[in-house]
Amino acid sequence: MPIGVLTLHLHLDWSTSLKDKRRAIRPLIQRLQREFNISVAEMDYLDDPRQALIACAHISNDANHTHRTLTKVARWVETHWGDGYIADERIELL
Repeated sequence: MPIGVLTLHLHLDWSTSLKDKRRAIRPLIQRLQREFNISVAEMDYLDDPRQALIACAHISNDANHTHRTLTKVARWVETHWGDGYIADERIELL
């Protein structure tokens, strides 16, 4: 059973406080969970108001489906999330 993990390194150039960052990241995480039925969590840069690392996990019985889903997630963030930009993305199938 393949497990896919997408990591997104996000930059929020406008953010000046952790409160600003939370206002941008929390709705993004909730929306991704709802839209794509995946697990999402903020993993790193917790004390940095200008960047975040979020990880998205998807489990399926088909590795291609898992990869396609996580690719869709990354493209959705690029096109629909206006609070920042993706500095780096990585998909790993375990």
